[in-house]
Amino acid sequence: MRHPRLSSDAKILLLYVQGLPEDTPCKPLSELAKKLGIKGRTYQKAKEQLVAHGYVHEWRTQGGRGRWVTEQLVANNPLTSEQAEHLRGAPPTTSPPSTQIPTVGEPAARTVGGCKPIEDHSDKTTPHPPSEEPTTDPEPEPMPRSADSRQLARAERVLLSLRHTRRELHLGVREARALAGEAVKWLERGLSESDLRQALLAERPEDGVRSAFGFLRYRLVQKLPADPAPPPLPQLPSAAALVVCSSPGEEHVFRPLGDETECAPCRQSAAYATFYGAPAPEPEHIPWRERFAEINGLAAALPSEG
Repeated sequence: MRHPRLSSDAKILLLYVQGLPEDTPCKPLSELAKKLGIKGRTYQKAKEQLVAHGYVHEWRTQGGRGRWVTEQLVANNPLTSEQAEHLRGAPPTTSPPSTQIPTVGEPAARTVGGCKPIEDHSDKTTPHPPSEEPTTDPEPEPMPRSADSRQLARAERVLLSLRHTRRELHLGVREARALAGEAVKWLERGLSESDLRQALLAERPEDGVRSAFGFLRYRLVQKLPADPAPPPLPQLPSAAALVVCSSPGEEHVFRPLGDETECAPCRQSAAYATFYGAPAPEPEHIPWRERFAEINGLAAALPSEG
């Protein structure tokens, strides 16, 4: 009653459930709230507060006929998810609920008070569970071919860690494994595990999260960052413009490699004249037919292999 973050509606609902007789039939929490005049959005806010602070825990499972069944556990002391799971899996007992953990359930497969499961009709049960997200069916996503086991393990580790920051984003191992394929795409685009975690925790919805699986799958798909832009191709150096050789003689042009003003042949001739004191001899000009015949003669003179 002194909890600073629980509204008066949440406290009244919790007190009402605690005061129910032991032989009260199992009814959905929303139906019990209607008897107190707590309906619609008021009920949703009260329930969200009780869930967020560990007083109410829910599990949704799909039965053999495809209809969804909801189990609820209400406690007068806040419980962690692990403690609630432990109580959920405990065998039914004929003794009444203890004073520490009185319970009441919507359709429940097994609770502390031994209530039998019933189908949840409070929210017009359909073959698909109600959710604000596009879908909550935890079917495994197709794994990307490029994702290796290490990448998938990293993604699964990030998804399972979200429960420690926001209780409403609690995922089971099977659900995290089903979403790991989508999360790997974020890691492959250069994001670190910390970046992925922050992206999934950011911008909390005003009306809360009704399905952690559906909310996270929607965010992983819709908020996927764009592929990083490929690095620009290296620019090849542009060819230098032709310039007129400054050496004496017949005017000709060349393409300099740096800031030289004379072409390479003229520089070689000038170097020869400086070293030998005479102009460089003209190279002997051999007509192409003679050069071709000379090459063929050399090839015929070579010994054949084998």
